[in-house]
Amino acid sequence: MSEKTIEKITKTDAEWRSQLTPEQYQVARQAGTEPAFTGKYWKTKEAGTYHCVGCGAPLFTSETKYDSGSGWPSFWAPIDPANVEEHVDQSHGMTRVEARCAHCGAHLGHVFEDGPAPSGLRYCMNSASLDLKPATDKK
Repeated sequence: MSEKTIEKITKTDAEWRSQLTPEQYQVARQAGTEPAFTGKYWKTKEAGTYHCVGCGAPLFTSETKYDSGSGWPSFWAPIDPANVEEHVDQSHGMTRVEARCAHCGAHLGHVFEDGPAPSGLRYCMNSASLDLKPATDKK
């Protein structure tokens, strides 16, 4: 069984700060969370691909996005599981599974086991960590 090698992207704190907005920096680089029902994509239904705001890696597609009622964009699966790393997060007095971009380490959100079929997972992401590239009609 061969695992896909992920190229890691590293930048200085100053480089991240110059690339990202203050909100994107706070969420993606400092593991922050935007308030529920306030993010740019929580209710977006536009077709396209959601990329990492830090490095542009493709993470999720609108085909796996659904309304979880949580107030954050939710997906039942990533495009490629190798692009999303999962880590145990024991902050705030609870144990959760944190999702990070496997390429640049950006905090994306958390993964819960209360999602719809076929995966049963809910990738509850922060809009500030995502960049939606709309689908085009060109095939």
